[in-house]
Amino acid sequence: MNKKIGYGLIGSQFITTIHAESIKSVADAEILAVMSPTPGNAEKFAKQHGIPNYFTELDKMLAMPEIDVIVIGAPNYLHCDITLKAAAAGKHVICEKPLCMNLMEADQMIEACKKANVKLMYAEELCFTPKYVRLKNLLDEGALGKPVLIKQSEKHDGPHAPHFWDVELSGGGVTMDMGCHGIEFFRWVLGRPKIKSVYAQMGTYVHTDKTIGDDNAIIILEFENGVVAMAEESWSKLGWYGRSRRNTWF
Repeated sequence: MNKKIGYGLIGSQFITTIHAESIKSVADAEILAVMSPTPGNAEKFAKQHGIPNYFTELDKMLAMPEIDVIVIGAPNYLHCDITLKAAAAGKHVICEKPLCMNLMEADQMIEACKKANVKLMYAEELCFTPKYVRLKNLLDEGALGKPVLIKQSEKHDGPHAPHFWDVELSGGGVTMDMGCHGIEFFRWVLGRPKIKSVYAQMGTYVHTDKTIGDDNAIIILEFENGVVAMAEESWSKLGWYGRSRRNTWF
C-alpha cells in the first residue's frame, strides 16, 4: 500500500486512548488529527500520542482531505450527529458502542453512510478478540457440535465518565452500556440469526442517587435457531471488575 489510511479521532479520554494505541500498532495506518471541544484536551492528547493536528471544532477536522476514517469516542448522544457530518464529508466512520441512542438514529446513520458510499462500523471488539474468533471458527466448522446455551457477564461498580449516569446523554443504564457487548457477541458467534424473543429483569439497586436507568440486568434472548443466550450486566458489583463469556455446547 502506497498511502497509509489516515485517521481522525473524536474524543480525548479513556476509550480514545485505546483506539490511538491500537491504530499506532498498524503499519498501514496513521493518526493525522484529534478533536475535542474541551479547551486544551485535544492539544494535550496530540502531544501525548505524537498526533500532528488537533482541533476543538469538528468541521475543521473533517475538512482535512488526508483523513479517510474518523473514530467516534464521544458520548452516546453525539454519535448520530457526528456520523451524519462525517458521512457528508466523505469519511468512513468507526463508532464506539453503543451505536447510538435509539433505532431512529441508527436508521439515519445507516442511510447517510449508504448515500455517501462510506463504511459505517460499530466497533465491537469481541468480534476481533483472538480467542473468540477461534471459538467462532471451531463452531462454524462443526467441531463443537450444536450450540444450545451461551452465557455472558460483565460486572463492575459503575462507569468512569459522568455522562453515563444521565439517561438523557447515554440513552440508558447498564443494559445500554454493557448489554450491547453481550447481544452482539451472541449474534456474531451464532451467525446472526433472528431473535425470536427477549426477556429482561432490570432494576436500580445500588446507585439510587443518580439519574440512571438500570444498574443491574439479566437479559435472556431466544433465537430462531433454538439457541438461548443469557447476559448478566451490572454496575452494582462493588470493589472489582469481572467479565466473562461462558459458552456451553451440547
